[in-house]
Amino acid sequence: MTELLVVITITILAVLSPGPDFAMVTRNSLVLSRRHGVFTALGIGLGVMLHIGYTLLGVGLLVKESLLLFSVLKIAGALYLVYLGIGMLRSRAVEEEIVVDAPRVSAWVALRTGFLTNALNPKTMIFVVSLFMQVMQPGTAPGVQIGYGAIIVLAHVLWFVAVALFFSAPGIRARLMAYKRRIDQLFGVLLVGFGVLLSALSLRS
Repeated sequence: MTELLVVITITILAVLSPGPDFAMVTRNSLVLSRRHGVFTALGIGLGVMLHIGYTLLGVGLLVKESLLLFSVLKIAGALYLVYLGIGMLRSRAVEEEIVVDAPRVSAWVALRTGFLTNALNPKTMIFVVSLFMQVMQPGTAPGVQIGYGAIIVLAHVLWFVAVALFFSAPGIRARLMAYKRRIDQLFGVLLVGFGVLLSALSLRS
């Protein structure tokens, strides 16, 4: 029971903390559509499943113990965030994007973006590996560990789907769509900032 309470508490705090996942779901919900936002949230859930999967298989311990491998993965994730951010900053005029870009971006692209944003997110990688290595006891049954992983995935999906539904609500979206270009620029700057900061921290570690 103590393990469960710790897992739930730490997971809630981690999910609610702002980061690239939140920025991407919010942006896609506002700029594209509710469907794109929800698929982005589902992609984030798949990314969390990946982190949990390799941690349960023991690869997470290898990553944690290998400074070079850990640093390479963190830098790769940081560069992906910079790439996404630059793409938003280079987006075209509002009128052209509304007519062309939104219909062209499929829900599967949103799912892939959500997955890659989380799968390459060093924050989630560190969170999942550290949680399982620090909280789980040697005697914790594999089935229980899988159950904890399911809780972590479910918490991420529920939270980010809620974020998508909120920011894609007609009233909120209608008010903010007038600032579509500014929204892209804002989240572009945030993602580039996240990427640069993570790269700097990786190089220093």
